Amino acid sequence: MTVSLRDGAKLLGIAVMSGCAVFVCTFFLNFYLDARAVRGLVEESVLPLYEAQILTAKLVCAISGGCLLLVSVVLLAFYVKLYIDSHAKQIGILKALGYDGGKIALGFWVFGLSVLIGTAVGHGCGYAISPMIYRKMGGEGLPEIPLTFHGELLVFLVLLPTVAFAALAVGLAYRRLRAPALSLMREKEAAAGGGKPPRRELPFPLELRATTLKSKKSLVFFVGFACFCFSSMLQMSASMGDVASETMGAIIFGIGIVLAATSLILAFTSLVTANARAVAVMRAHGYTLMQCGGTVLGGYRIPAYIGFALGTAYQYGLLKLMLGVVFRGVEGVPAYSFDWPVFGIVLAAFAVLFELALLWFTREMGKTSVRKLCAE
Repeated sequence: MTVSLRDGAKLLGIAVMSGCAVFVCTFFLNFYLDARAVRGLVEESVLPLYEAQILTAKLVCAISGGCLLLVSVVLLAFYVKLYIDSHAKQIGILKALGYDGGKIALGFWVFGLSVLIGTAVGHGCGYAISPMIYRKMGGEGLPEIPLTFHGELLVFLVLLPTVAFAALAVGLAYRRLRAPALSLMREKEAAAGGGKPPRRELPFPLELRATTLKSKKSLVFFVGFACFCFSSMLQMSASMGDVASETMGAIIFGIGIVLAATSLILAFTSLVTANARAVAVMRAHGYTLMQCGGTVLGGYRIPAYIGFALGTAYQYGLLKLMLGVVFRGVEGVPAYSFDWPVFGIVLAAFAVLFELALLWFTREMGKTSVRKLCAE
């Protein structure tokens, strides 16, 4: 087996994404199932509030859980590709010795361990916090909703995702391992779009920046997603005090920070590692460290601010939908409008933190020297 249990368990990004998704879905789905059980006890006067709470639970699970599920799938594909690319020579030798690609791909089932860790922790934390959520979601006139453990949620939120992601990892690995053994040993990928007309030659820093963005499309996505989470979650959490509760706002704030930090660290760490050789050569030819950082990382400012803008639109649309449609007709629900002061504060914090992240990872790039690369 070319993939060890340690390799599967250390995929922190997938564990965090799946854990956050299951954390949110656990207490909302648990609330949904328990609230349905007391449907007959709801008085007619508070029925609109009851129905709105039920619909809220379903919408949040579908939107938040579905979004994080898709990101987890993209992240899994990224990890599989990254592992195969970094072990291409070893895998190519195994194939040359007669090992079947399908048999090697089966070893990638261990990538499902990160999903098991994340979903198990998320499910446990979600169930632990459920009593607090029940109290906050309960309204005046609604019957008391007892907390019940639902074993089917453990199956659908922990066990089935683990099996599904393990199978997906095997399938993705098998697809990439169909390459010939010689191609893997040479660590080369098939050239794409061969017949394109030659482009005008650019200065090396601009060429490196364009190549980095084009060849690392998945990292462009993760940078944008990190900024999307920061923008949407922090702005949404600031509105929770008036819309729901300060506790819900704190939960959303924490999830946003964790998702944003995980995605951004994953993307920039991969960029620093992949471009270590090019940066070391640039330093040897007289480029300053800040010029190197601007070349490799500076191009990601545009995807970052696009992600921030999309996150702003997403949180506004979601809250407008919840308060203007779901809770329409429910007494005591405040009207929602875009909060410009909160937007300005979050935007300023984002700009400062993103620039600090660029400076930090630029510093990390400067730790690799040409002498070290030659020794490797």
